[in-house]
Amino acid sequence: MAKKQTNIVTIENQLKALHQLQVFDTKIDKIRIVRGELPLEIEDLESLIIGLNTRLEKFEVELEQINDTIASNKNTIILANEAIEKYETQLKTIKNNREFTSLTKEIEYQNLEIQLAEKKSAQNQASILHKEEIINACKEQISDREEELKLKSNELNQIIAETEKEEKALLADSLKAEKNIEERLLNAYKKIRSKVLNGLAVVSVEREACGGCFSQIPPQRQLDIKMHKRVIICEHCGRIMIDANIFEEQKL
Repeated sequence: MAKKQTNIVTIENQLKALHQLQVFDTKIDKIRIVRGELPLEIEDLESLIIGLNTRLEKFEVELEQINDTIASNKNTIILANEAIEKYETQLKTIKNNREFTSLTKEIEYQNLEIQLAEKKSAQNQASILHKEEIINACKEQISDREEELKLKSNELNQIIAETEKEEKALLADSLKAEKNIEERLLNAYKKIRSKVLNGLAVVSVEREACGGCFSQIPPQRQLDIKMHKRVIICEHCGRIMIDANIFEEQKL
């Protein structure tokens, strides 16, 4: 009989420990609810800023390439003008029509090179204006998002500073309570918590109904719950049900 009594106390202690754990975890949940979506919003903003900076770098590289092309076109024009000047000088000393025709064609070719380079330069200048507009808009977006990130980070840090001490204490209490619960039962508790929106895996019987889903509990199961001899799961929502008296005992 003594062995049986020890078993009963052990189950009851398990149930009490589960209730304690639920109380601590619920308080931790409430603290984290105060933070709201801030951590996720901050993470999204950080990712967005990284993306915008990557985009900005790409546009700046493209702008640099366009400027290099413009410089190359200017050099082409300079070389073409020098060539034209040289050919025109040679025209003054030509000795036959063949040389005249050859030099004239070279001058025409260099003039076409100049026209083409000038056309490309004009197109590239227009591209520069377009790229600069995009770059400035991108920089403005980055600045706005960084300011928003700063505000949200400061807000989160303030909330953390106000609740950090309490949360650490509750986390320590939660871990302490877990040590008093056998692994199988603890895993079941965590699994239930992960599936329910309010995080309540352990509930009391209230007005002959489950405190989680409010489904009516048959009299025999109510009696079993009050006996504290075994863990009773709600047939409807899957939560662990505990006698309200245990809750009162824990408050004392």
